Amino acid sequence: MLTRNLSLRLTRLLCTATAKPFIQNQTATPDTNLKPLNSKISTFMRSGFVEEAQKLFDKMPRRNTVTWNAMIRGYFLNGQFQDAINLFSRMTERDVFSYNTMITGLMQCGDVDGARQVFDRMIYRDVVTWNSMVSGYIRNGMIGEAVHVFDGMPLKDVISWNLVVGGLVNSGEFDLAEKYFKRMNIRDLASWTIMISGFSSAGRVVEARELFDGMLVRDVQAWNAMILGYIENGDVAIAEGLFQKMPERDLESWTLMVNGLVKVQRINDALELFMEMPEKCPKTWNSIIFKLVRNGLTREAHAFLEKNPYKDVVSWTNMIVGYLGIGEVGSAIELFESMLTRDTAAWNATIFGLSENDLGEEGLKLFIRMKESGPSPDKNTFTSVLTICSDLPTLHLGRQTHALTVKAGFDHCVAVSNAMVTMYSRCGNMDFALLEFSCMKSHDVISWNSIICGFAHHGNGEVALEMFEQMRSTDVQPNHITFVGVLSACSHAGLVDQGRYYFHMMRCKYFIEPTTEHYTCVVDLLGRFGLIDEAMSFLDQMRADGFEIPASVWGALLGACRIHKNVEVGEIAGEKVLDIEPGNSGIYLILAEMYLSIGRKEDAGRIWTRMKEKGVKKQPGCSWIEVNNIGHVFLSGDKSHPKFCRIYSVLEILHIEIETEIAKSNAASFQHVKVA
Repeated sequence: MLTRNLSLRLTRLLCTATAKPFIQNQTATPDTNLKPLNSKISTFMRSGFVEEAQKLFDKMPRRNTVTWNAMIRGYFLNGQFQDAINLFSRMTERDVFSYNTMITGLMQCGDVDGARQVFDRMIYRDVVTWNSMVSGYIRNGMIGEAVHVFDGMPLKDVISWNLVVGGLVNSGEFDLAEKYFKRMNIRDLASWTIMISGFSSAGRVVEARELFDGMLVRDVQAWNAMILGYIENGDVAIAEGLFQKMPERDLESWTLMVNGLVKVQRINDALELFMEMPEKCPKTWNSIIFKLVRNGLTREAHAFLEKNPYKDVVSWTNMIVGYLGIGEVGSAIELFESMLTRDTAAWNATIFGLSENDLGEEGLKLFIRMKESGPSPDKNTFTSVLTICSDLPTLHLGRQTHALTVKAGFDHCVAVSNAMVTMYSRCGNMDFALLEFSCMKSHDVISWNSIICGFAHHGNGEVALEMFEQMRSTDVQPNHITFVGVLSACSHAGLVDQGRYYFHMMRCKYFIEPTTEHYTCVVDLLGRFGLIDEAMSFLDQMRADGFEIPASVWGALLGACRIHKNVEVGEIAGEKVLDIEPGNSGIYLILAEMYLSIGRKEDAGRIWTRMKEKGVKKQPGCSWIEVNNIGHVFLSGDKSHPKFCRIYSVLEILHIEIETEIAKSNAASFQHVKVA
């Protein structure tokens, strides 16, 4: 988007009364001889050969307005906005097309003010000028301004009407769009199709069908719009009937109908119709495979793939994604290994899929293979690998991957930087997480969520809330994940009043409906500080709002009752969890411990008996640590570690030293009391 300074410069240029003639040899060549050169400039620009166009322009002994316009339009087309403005300022003669080109180009790059300045200084405007303004406002999400300009147009053509009606439809203003549609004194096929598509996307299929039936002449786009409307609203059978009645069909018609049949699981009908398609190419074959996979029909897609005469890397990659999506990792790896050629997308899909199936270590091994013998990793590769390092978590591999991203030049990509912030946060290195976050040129909601949740997770509640307040001063809007971090931060920092305040802010200012995670955080916050009765009232309000209280919320309340020895409410919370999750071994143990703490041994025995009868076994505790870049995993009661004896001896020494220090501290306290 152009800066404000650029717009001000354009204003000054437009205000210049005269300009020194730049064109030389005015009479050297007639305009008719310029046509092939102008055409060549346009061709160069369309192909992205800006330097070649510039060289040809500079060599031309004479240029007409068409020449200048072609260059300006080409600069905008290739994203060189400043060059377009500079060239426009050098023109000694401009026609209406020159101004229209500037308006369109500035609107496309987001400089609405600059486009308006050009428009306001035009002596003569044609309908294209007005349409460019309407289109530009719509493009930049300013539908109100677009309608205002449209209403002020001295002359409107059908394109003008279609622009404003289409803009209103895309903005969800269906009733207003219908009013403008009815006011149209002339309509073309696009006018009807816009309204049919708009009503269909809004679920108003009956109204869309009324418009469709009212058309005197229908083209294939109108039929396709109506068929898509029925498919999107679940009326595939009606769509099928329309498809059969179509006087002519294009590739989109066939594709829509096949995808619609796949959507409602009519696989045989979909494949049969697909085989009837008059034209097939690799793209259409891959399209049907993709649709089958996306609807969870991976095995059916594989059977179809065997019939595909155009098997390519895209087909195989879609199948790998499908098998990984349904958890059949073995089948996915078998397909991956059988591929003769693999592109970056195939490697990325497999690495990411292994991570999603809790096989992050296998994903890292595959990444190493990719580095050794595969194509060069891209930003998606590094994002997936950093995510794996976050999930394991493994800081030394994360640092190595960070170094590789810098070497490959992807360290400034927002998605990669977000993954790095998350990786450092989850691995416990908040200093590096904050450093990476601070070095980012721009932040999106994921960036802010990563740093806020990272500080909250590690108990730095105050810092997490400071980061949230910084986020609120930007244009980035918080989402439900943001408030999970914020409420969690309040819980860790003991900020009860702030927790209530932020929960209310989430609902009433940002209109975010609470989820299970939010309720769990609030209950944990209240319960952690002994506000058990308020926590119960909060749950009553939650039920009144129509929410079913999940096990995690009851679990948070049980944890609070355990801390504050509120056995009465703890019993209620524990039983609620066991009703939902009867195999949760931790709940049985917490209840038994609570009973024992107040001397109710019989009740504790009853809980243990119940646990045994249900066949529930305690899950062994697990911990791990990295030493010299080697991970060591320990399970409760497991003595298989090769250095178990040495570790146990060190722990014994530490235990003795701790007890000695405690004894010294108690003795000092006793002596102080005695002296007093």
